[in-house]
Amino acid sequence: METRRFVKELPRRPLLELTPGSLNYGLVLGSTREDTTVVDLVSGAIVRWRIPWPAGVDTDLSLFDVVEGHLADDLELDDLAQPEAVTLASLPRQIGKLRGRRVRHLLASLQTPSDGPLFGFRGPSAPYWEFRGDRPSVALIVADRGPQLLRRREDNSTWVRFGWDRDDVWLLCEDPHATRALDAARREMLSGKDLAIALGFRPTYVLTTLSAPIDGHCYKVCTGLLPRG
Repeated sequence: METRRFVKELPRRPLLELTPGSLNYGLVLGSTREDTTVVDLVSGAIVRWRIPWPAGVDTDLSLFDVVEGHLADDLELDDLAQPEAVTLASLPRQIGKLRGRRVRHLLASLQTPSDGPLFGFRGPSAPYWEFRGDRPSVALIVADRGPQLLRRREDNSTWVRFGWDRDDVWLLCEDPHATRALDAARREMLSGKDLAIALGFRPTYVLTTLSAPIDGHCYKVCTGLLPRG
């Protein structure tokens, strides 16, 4: 109740404002060491927080955490492949969790329409030099088919497969909760009711992001499987 009241009392503005050193509030949708995708709770915009995790420390942020973080003096807003990315000055503070109607409304408003290939290009990756900062690097997908969670024997990696806009999409899964669920189930593939049981919820959304450049290419990855709210 206290977290819901806190979020309800935050001021609202229609546009995202990023002021160096300012305190921002976010709702976590997915978190890795590379970055944490949040919904800015004042504007409703998606932002990718680059957090200075200490060496050897993995993120401890989880789905639907409400967090506050101070922006760095240098926001590093010049990444043309990840225009939503900003840098935090320090580790964020966890305030609580948020679920229910407000989360459902936020997620529904951020759903990516299926009006073309994911991130505007086909295939798993694109050269970094092709990005101009005019395309989003985050997509919140409602799959037409699936999703399925799979384990690849060759390297023990976890993958998400789903159908979207007539495409059969396979993405490397960097969602630690999904990976742990597959491990706990001792299965190489989960879908439907079995996947929902393993995750503890029915996956309604697939959070997809573009990675930082790897050998000059940015890759499509899954950073979260999300319930309806």
